[in-house]
Amino acid sequence: MKKKTPILSIFIIIFCVCIAAVLVIQQRQNQKADAKVHLTNLNSLRSQPVLGRSVSEKITIGAIGDILMHDRVYQYTYNGHRYNFDPLFSDVKSLLQKPDILTANQESTLGGLKLGLSSYPTFNSPHEVADALVHTGVDIVSTANNHSLDKGERGIDSEAKYLNSIGLPHVGSFIDEEDRQKLRILDKNGIKIAFLAYTYGTNGIPIPDDKDFLVNLINRDLMKDEIHRAKKIADVVVMSIHWGNEYQRFPTDEQKNLAQFLADEGADIIFGSHPHVLQPMDWIKTKDGRKAFVVYSLGNFISGQSKDYKDIGGLATIDISKQVSEEGTSITLSNPRFYPTFVSKKKHYKVYPMEKAGPFGLSNPEAKYKEIQNHMFQWLR
Repeated sequence: MKKKTPILSIFIIIFCVCIAAVLVIQQRQNQKADAKVHLTNLNSLRSQPVLGRSVSEKITIGAIGDILMHDRVYQYTYNGHRYNFDPLFSDVKSLLQKPDILTANQESTLGGLKLGLSSYPTFNSPHEVADALVHTGVDIVSTANNHSLDKGERGIDSEAKYLNSIGLPHVGSFIDEEDRQKLRILDKNGIKIAFLAYTYGTNGIPIPDDKDFLVNLINRDLMKDEIHRAKKIADVVVMSIHWGNEYQRFPTDEQKNLAQFLADEGADIIFGSHPHVLQPMDWIKTKDGRKAFVVYSLGNFISGQSKDYKDIGGLATIDISKQVSEEGTSITLSNPRFYPTFVSKKKHYKVYPMEKAGPFGLSNPEAKYKEIQNHMFQWLR
């Protein structure tokens, strides 16, 4: 028995050491926990210096006009195997990639080959048009216009499925009521932009019964409700609207009246289309003291039309600044700009910056550039 005593003693010593080690570890863990709680309390007490600070962000939003693919345009893009529209925009790609967000009016329905390609008066264009827009820098397209129903419900469905498949957001025509109720909001640098789109009509093609969701038609009550709904979520509301008279270079009183209504209800930026020629930009003073921005018509960006200003378009941009402080959030619009473009038909269809279009069919581009700038800015000076 005496031989076992040292072994028992060693066992007791080891046991005591283990107990001591456990107690030391628990004590250190408790100290760490106390330290974490203490730091949290310190941070919460030191909130005063944060007061008065503000965070500012600024982005540029841009818009181009009608993407209207007449047969003479899409036939030029066919290489014997497939349609490739990228070359049409290659000389303005760097220009179109400057804005943080770019929108366009997709005028001709992108129903694709299976529905049969067609031109005026009922358009249907290849899906590949959308690929070129994405490659060029377009972030979202409006699909509400007088040609939205040129291929009926099938056209809208085919277009929507393809745009969704390549990740190009679209607004103005929809596949069902749920789709219509879904707000299109793009977030850039913490600034949320809601995009809405409406058209005056669909060239007399009736919308099928119980399918009002197919195309947004101009209706002040509906527009008011959607603007208010968008305002609850987004910082800025952009309205793309198809209106006015074709080939008229100045807005009608009806356009001006509707623009004022939209701005008063909360629209911040209004991009117009349908006249196929450029109409001036302007500021709109709203009843709540804001300042909204409107481009009454962005004209044709690419089409088969020519002469009488129908082959002149451009990129309109406006800066959006957001400031968040203890007093709340404020949005400011500033620095409107316009960059004229020209559609060449000399050997090919292609969009060029106006100042570089001399060798490609535009006579006296310097004088034409100044004329277009004066036309677009005349109400902003």
